[in-house]
Amino acid sequence: MSIEARGFYRNGPAHRQQQASSFALIRRQFDFRSIEIGHWVTNAERDRAAELFHDALCDLMLILQGPEALISLRGSLALQYGSGGRPGVAAHYIPSQRSFALAKNAGPGSIAHEWFHAFDHYVAKKCFRNIHHDIFASAAWLANSPPIPHPLNQLLMHCFKTILLRPQGDQPSELFQHSVQMDRKLGQLYYSKPEELCARAFEAFVQDASITNHFLVKGTKASPEAEMGLYPQGEQRKQINIAFGRYFEGLGKALNRET
Repeated sequence: MSIEARGFYRNGPAHRQQQASSFALIRRQFDFRSIEIGHWVTNAERDRAAELFHDALCDLMLILQGPEALISLRGSLALQYGSGGRPGVAAHYIPSQRSFALAKNAGPGSIAHEWFHAFDHYVAKKCFRNIHHDIFASAAWLANSPPIPHPLNQLLMHCFKTILLRPQGDQPSELFQHSVQMDRKLGQLYYSKPEELCARAFEAFVQDASITNHFLVKGTKASPEAEMGLYPQGEQRKQINIAFGRYFEGLGKALNRET
């Protein structure tokens, strides 16, 4: 089913006052570095996707309590829709290009996950010294890279600790253990990568917000992955949400003072 024929549940506020959107308008508002639309995307698909993207990004901005510059990572992030995808992959982030791509008919619901990959990559150099340009902040933290002292960085490190470790801080978290078990079962290294664990934890944080947008995120509560313990659950989920809430509240205040 094509995107313009599908409905996506949303309960957020009206951002566009019933006005049409476009990817050109999205780029101007958020200052994305570039937005590329695939050649096989029809005009109807493009226009419907623009409206869905616009609402999803505005909803994410409200949930994170930050300005447009946070969403575009100070204009450094590029978007691709129906272009630059990989066979069988709904969405993915490309560190070398600082771009995230969503497939034409399979990407919806993946925006929060891929945006966090972009953020995790972008913020790494601001949190740690002497790291490779492709590394994510979450992976650098797990590798004990030398941190850059800053109150906001400390809040983000607490997010990583809450996701990856048990409360005592000396053993892998239940989420981490479930992810390792799944990787062993499938003979791969994917679910237990720190950047993947943290992106799924961020998805849960976004889905638990008061604003609901299934084009932005879905599946952290009722999905095969959730049933297998690949998303945070119970008390850990609550503590992760608190940690992310404190971090993004502090980051949003800092960025809003700049505007």
